[in-house]
Amino acid sequence: MLSLRQAGIAATRLEDGTDPMDIRALARHLDLSIGTVSRALNGRKDVREATRVRVLEAVAAFGYVPNQAGQTLRRGQTRTIAFVLTPSADSAAQGDPFFMALFGGIQAALASRQLDLMVLLARSDEDQFAFLQRAVSRGLADGWLLSATMRHDPRIPFLLERGVPFATLGRSLSGGSQPWIDLDFEAVAHQSVARLAAAGHRRIALADPASDINLGHVFADAYRAALQDAGLAVDPALLVRVETDEAGGYRAVDTLLGLADPPTALILNGDTMPVGAYRRLQEAGLRPGRDMSLIGIRDTPASRGLSPSLTCFTLSLHDLGRDLAEALLLAMTPDDEGVLVGPVQRLWPMTLVEGGSDGFG
Repeated sequence: MLSLRQAGIAATRLEDGTDPMDIRALARHLDLSIGTVSRALNGRKDVREATRVRVLEAVAAFGYVPNQAGQTLRRGQTRTIAFVLTPSADSAAQGDPFFMALFGGIQAALASRQLDLMVLLARSDEDQFAFLQRAVSRGLADGWLLSATMRHDPRIPFLLERGVPFATLGRSLSGGSQPWIDLDFEAVAHQSVARLAAAGHRRIALADPASDINLGHVFADAYRAALQDAGLAVDPALLVRVETDEAGGYRAVDTLLGLADPPTALILNGDTMPVGAYRRLQEAGLRPGRDMSLIGIRDTPASRGLSPSLTCFTLSLHDLGRDLAEALLLAMTPDDEGVLVGPVQRLWPMTLVEGGSDGFG
């Protein structure tokens, strides 16, 4: 077995006289990236088993010792990460377990640092920026996770200017160097339009959030681009802005059915919109998938009881939560551990689940 010094690794001595190995030296010795070694040590599933075994064997052989400075978070006073939930925009306010599954993934990632997760719920009638300002000023957490990002979101420059560690679930035009992970709404819009166009639809509508939440703007832009790619006209009357709940879905279909030339297909960019859309079609004596094709944005408990089954998209919320938390933790880790290589900014893929609502099932 090579000794530490024979392997060309320099390190300070531990109290028992042995030489420790830091993560840089460990990665160099194994000819792996620092990120790969870090993921292997944290039990990440995206590391091959053979690589994980190599890393663990080297740890046992050379006495890897985590850099204590790297393990101390910049503002490690509370050992708590706060997730700010916005009831007026987030689906948790509608009884959707989206965030419970997401929190499970976040907690799994925080456990490796012995950190706790705290959820802060603002009142629906309260200014969200003022709520965050007050919470940050009280020093309630060492790092922050924000959801329901707006197209122009004052919370983001506020945190950036103060050097407060945070990550966002969603992009924003106000964003900068902070970590963010967002659902790949562009791919969902393009896949939905292409699928409907291939089935012969020429008038494809979109029900989009009426608020300034950024995902609505991103989806609408991608929808228009997808129509053009499919050689279809962009008709402003086919883009309706409604609430993202059941009532919004009902109102969207009601509005579209009132047009002189109604659409034959509709994409619903709201978690519980499909329930209301089905109800309005049924009241009109119409059937989803036969008289109007529907595609939903996401598989939810509310949509699973619909008949015919809803064509929609799905994702692993646990994995999304885990990676969102890890993106924040990387931003909170000092450079001397060598893990911080820049903010994580990533689009999260979603997978189409075929149902009968668009006429294919």
